[in-house]
Amino acid sequence: MQRELSGKTIVVTGATRGIGRALAGQLVAKGADVIGVARDQSALVAMAAKLGPAFTSLRCDLADPSDRHALCEALPKQIDGLINNAAIQIEQDYFTDPAPRDPSSIEIALNVTAAIALTTRLLVRLRQAPAPFVVNMTSGVAISPKERAPVYSATKAALSSFTTGFRYQAQTHCPQMTVAEVILPMVDTDMTAGRGSGKISPDQAAAQIIAGIIGGKHRIWVGKARLLPLLNRIAPRLVARMLR
Repeated sequence: MQRELSGKTIVVTGATRGIGRALAGQLVAKGADVIGVARDQSALVAMAAKLGPAFTSLRCDLADPSDRHALCEALPKQIDGLINNAAIQIEQDYFTDPAPRDPSSIEIALNVTAAIALTTRLLVRLRQAPAPFVVNMTSGVAISPKERAPVYSATKAALSSFTTGFRYQAQTHCPQMTVAEVILPMVDTDMTAGRGSGKISPDQAAAQIIAGIIGGKHRIWVGKARLLPLLNRIAPRLVARMLR
């Protein structure tokens, strides 16, 4: 199935930075109407000025339940697509950091709770579209965790599991809906600054994600992440060492 994006209304969270910003720009270029969601109002205004009337913005702190409620109230009655892109990664070592963060704080609230809350609260509106889609961003660390980011890794594993379970429900109750998981490699964003090598650009990642959406893919393996399923079958210890 080839999905047409022109004229569709698509919500993108984390829209002012990294992959979210690239997604918003490329979706607008394909004729979509994009609603960008982020905390930074000034960055949203700048994006609207650059991308034109096809881009509208809604400021929201997605980790805040009251902000999420206000966002859902402000969104249009019919939505064709939801891309849960916003996320945060906090590196810490619980054995050596003098004051480690509470693991139940922002990483879980933003990376898991917000994505699930938006998906389920907007379901009624999505179901009104002829070919709706939900896209959730995970990572290779959902398969094998990263030592310095155990909570982030856990949130991506949780979101991966939710996405699969939600897909099963959609196949039963709303077969025209595509529920996709994007498995990302290291992408050159603010989150990964100063870490790793061989990163792909946000524009490259966004282009592959959009190609997967158009193609109706359920799992969109981006860049080097495409190698993970095979490597994890034949050499799981190698994958663990690579991602650790």
